[in-house]
Amino acid sequence: MITSTAAVEEYNGSFCNRLNCRLRMLTLPNILTLSRILVIPPMVASFYLDKDWANVIACVLFVGASLTDFLDGYFARSWSQQSDIGRFLDPVADKLLVAAAILMLVGFGRLDGFQVLAALVILCREILVSGLREFLAELRVGMPVTKLAKWKTGIQMTAIALLLFGESGPHWLHSEIIGALLLWVAAGFTLVTGYDYLREGLKHMSTTSVSVHHRESARERDAPPAKIRVSESGGA
Repeated sequence: MITSTAAVEEYNGSFCNRLNCRLRMLTLPNILTLSRILVIPPMVASFYLDKDWANVIACVLFVGASLTDFLDGYFARSWSQQSDIGRFLDPVADKLLVAAAILMLVGFGRLDGFQVLAALVILCREILVSGLREFLAELRVGMPVTKLAKWKTGIQMTAIALLLFGESGPHWLHSEIIGALLLWVAAGFTLVTGYDYLREGLKHMSTTSVSVHHRESARERDAPPAKIRVSESGGA
């Protein structure tokens, strides 16, 4: 009876711990971050609706999701609700949102010709930075976002929003032309920031390699000399 009671108490305690952990994850910053992922399916679905208002819906969803990229970080810092799940989801949600929008624009021919090269540069940079972050995370090294990278993100989001708006906007806005130009500007910033991140990553890689080499050399130097076993016949 005592054993069963202890088992029940242990189960209840474990359940409460799991519940509290999940409730701590459901903070406003994390919910805002998750919303960027949740808007991707309806944004993608709007491309298959051959209506002008579908472009408006896609643009509104994208702009709203882009604003949460600022809000989740602001609330997390202001309310001290920074978490590991938030640090993981934030860059992932950004890249999923941008990649989905760019791929749909290219797939439906709304980005074509040389404009595809700008989109390719942006996507390749996102993959590069993701790989660097994953590698540096194993070394427990953070890679802070630079001011130039923030400018790149703002211009990139504006460009994609205008391209999503497309022909649904007023003629004087020239959303497709301005969006394409801004996409090239974002691609230029992408090359610069991508190079900066790669340089910092290589610096940490080389530092880590030198440290490992020094540790191995010190270990070999401090190791006791190997003993030579002599056979019974006296030969070495």
